[in-house]
Amino acid sequence: MQIKDAAKLLGLSGNVTPEDVKKAYRQAAMKYHPDRNPAGCDMMKVINAAYEVLKDFTGEITRNTEQTEQDYPEALNDALNTIVGLDGLNIEICGAWVWVSGATFNYKTILKESGFKFAPKKKSWYFRPEDWSSSSRGSFSMDDIRGRFGSSTPAYKRKEQLEESRA
Repeated sequence: MQIKDAAKLLGLSGNVTPEDVKKAYRQAAMKYHPDRNPAGCDMMKVINAAYEVLKDFTGEITRNTEQTEQDYPEALNDALNTIVGLDGLNIEICGAWVWVSGATFNYKTILKESGFKFAPKKKSWYFRPEDWSSSSRGSFSMDDIRGRFGSSTPAYKRKEQLEESRA
């Protein structure tokens, strides 16, 4: 994960110290905790990865004001909450991106409406920061991506199980 993506996930900009990073991480962890959010396991993997990138960072983080900045953590959370209970999907987090594979054909419309895009060479759907632009044009395989950015596949409860446990 790049520093700018990690900072965006934690809502940081300007002069940043490790104390600022820790405070932003705690706020994000409270907001996206699995006890409060059906997609919380997925979100916590992303938030933890962002914290790992920035935990010892000291310096200036600038935001690109020319582009319209998307609230990426909220958009990602909404997208994950839409798909987290769907059967047959494999959700994988690589850096700041979320990849979805498995039985996606039946959920094509839902994935598109949630902001996921299809990568035909990888036969997977992905969700990425809106202002990210690729220079590789899809030349990396999923194994290359996993090796470069790391990979985690969260274990999460289905929506039905969460609703039953809350009742």
